[in-house]
Amino acid sequence: MVKRERYLKRIRPFYESELIKVLIGIRRCGKSVLLRQIIGEMKEKGIRDEQIIYMNFEDFKFSGIRTAQALYDYVVERRVNEEKYYLFFDEIQMVDEFELVINSFRATWDVSIFITGSNGKLLSGELATYLSGRYVSFKIAPFSFWEYCQIRKLEEPADEDLVEYLTWGGMPQRFHLQNEMEMETMLRDLYNSIVLRDIVQRTGAKDVDLLNRIFEYLTQTPSQMFSAKGIAKYFESVNRKVGTETLYNYLDHMITSLIVTKARRYDIRGKQLLTTLDKYYLTDLGLGKIHNSGFKLEMGALLENVVFNELSSRGYEVFVGKLPKGEIDFVAVRGQEKEYYQVAYYLYDQSVVEREFGAFRKIEDNYPKYVISMDKMDFSQDGIIHKNAVRFLMERGFQ
Repeated sequence: MVKRERYLKRIRPFYESELIKVLIGIRRCGKSVLLRQIIGEMKEKGIRDEQIIYMNFEDFKFSGIRTAQALYDYVVERRVNEEKYYLFFDEIQMVDEFELVINSFRATWDVSIFITGSNGKLLSGELATYLSGRYVSFKIAPFSFWEYCQIRKLEEPADEDLVEYLTWGGMPQRFHLQNEMEMETMLRDLYNSIVLRDIVQRTGAKDVDLLNRIFEYLTQTPSQMFSAKGIAKYFESVNRKVGTETLYNYLDHMITSLIVTKARRYDIRGKQLLTTLDKYYLTDLGLGKIHNSGFKLEMGALLENVVFNELSSRGYEVFVGKLPKGEIDFVAVRGQEKEYYQVAYYLYDQSVVEREFGAFRKIEDNYPKYVISMDKMDFSQDGIIHKNAVRFLMERGFQ
């Protein structure tokens, strides 16, 4: 089992805090394992089993607990004294009005509470109202390339290892499977469960075919600006007529299910967020593999997707940079830090070098600027740092 140190080191300072720890991530990305690792560390520090209450609401054992009252009664029955308890609620969104109980426990008991969910709006609505200022959230992702290499026991990963990761992604379950057919079956089942359970059942969306078509469009046009006009043309090509509002509603459902992430555009000169032509990146590239037979033809776009996910998991807020003429792939912001990134699969010739490095020329500040590619030769120039993609994804490991 890979210890998910990238997340553990961020969560540890809050182990004893009364702040509610909220872990959000796509279904089956490893949140349950992470909770067990946290529990394991607590036991190493002397916390007894009797002080820990763990409930996984995807476990049939807890299938009868779907209301706030049932959840409250179950936990109260197991709290036998006034000492501190550690409460772990996995996939808490399956309990109606759970926020009422969570807030009650926090306000009246000596507890440390951890909850996980597979819904991007877990922290909106009633939960945000009841717990405003009383929680800290962590976004959990599938395995990074560094974690992939830990599983594969690769100290010096080769280019083909990264290509395999670009193709099949980092969902933890796939590393227990024997061949590509099994991986494809697992990924398809996961995708279907996200669509049916996290989108259709929760939102009332009826048109599963439309959901599939939108996701297929995103996988066939990775790393491209998303516009209603462009996707409308796509649907016309497959003999579908869909209204713009419906398209964006369904796309929002996919974002909420955490299957895709939106990268907003940032005006570098004007230093403000823009409201049109966002980009969308897959949370895990393996889910795109099962929807796009020409997947390997877009390796540059896949590498861009992985760099976006990597920067996000390192704790950066990642935007697409807009300049008066052209754009920068990523503007990564973390606290007072800011970094700029261009991503290319290979710097094939001088024209590609000029395009990727030249994109930075109209940025007048002195924040670090990077070009990421598969090339092993160092093309760094004019203060712009070139990094090999494999080395970039391996550096800072769990940081």
